[in-house]
Amino acid sequence: MTKAIITCALTGVLTNPDQHPVPVTPAQMAAEAKRAYDAGASIMHVHYRDQRPGMGHLPTWDPNICIEINDAIRSVCPGVIINMTTGVVGPEYGHVLEYLRACKPEMAALNAGTLNYLKTRSNGQWAWPPMVFDNPVEKVKAHLDVMKEVGILPEFECFDIGIVRSVGLYIENGMTEHADYNFVMGVASGMPADPDLLPLLIKYHREGMPWQATVIGREDVWAVHERAAELGGNLRTGLEDCFYLPDGEKAASNGPMIEALATVARRAGREVASPAETRERMGLAGAH
Repeated sequence: MTKAIITCALTGVLTNPDQHPVPVTPAQMAAEAKRAYDAGASIMHVHYRDQRPGMGHLPTWDPNICIEINDAIRSVCPGVIINMTTGVVGPEYGHVLEYLRACKPEMAALNAGTLNYLKTRSNGQWAWPPMVFDNPVEKVKAHLDVMKEVGILPEFECFDIGIVRSVGLYIENGMTEHADYNFVMGVASGMPADPDLLPLLIKYHREGMPWQATVIGREDVWAVHERAAELGGNLRTGLEDCFYLPDGEKAASNGPMIEALATVARRAGREVASPAETRERMGLAGAH
């Protein structure tokens, strides 16, 4: 079986650093990336936080900050692949396209379809006001066009099986030739974190294209990772997705999360791909 490519999702978009051990500053991001890299991650999925004092729980799209963080990560992780976020709600996303042009990462995540983003509390009340995570085709195409222009490999984030199937239609329509599928599981109004769902998702993704599962939350997370490893998928975890190790202990860093994921891969009879091997598999150019 092929070696497992491991991605670390370092920090996420809104998690409060005063409540959880998520990195914010360039130095913190680099240190967390190094821990994950040393444990086996060859791709860093990166969100960027506001650097003003007391504002680290908020995102930033300032290319200068993003480039500084990317450079800090690359300086301590030779050959690492940067996978930048693009997810925004609403019709205003021109600033995201310009940030991609300015930063020129090897990869970028792309939300591949629209989802009602919902969650309830134990009493049935909404955890936040119901919102639409809107990703219409014209928005997807605008991102793909810039990625093609700059030479960025798209990773399609799929929150339900209809979105998985839509990615195949994007290929048929000529919007993209490559699809790196990311099955996002565990969002309350999207696909559940259910290992039994993976074979069906693989059935409906475009044959021959790589895939991985992003598993959000706490329940059943590691069971899905185990099944993904057994089925030949690539693997992803990190403090963006989950705070808990397989034994239920809360992780203080991305390093132990990636160590646990590498163990999952090896238990399935797979070694972990190096950055150079990952670049070769994905058809990416050499390191910056």
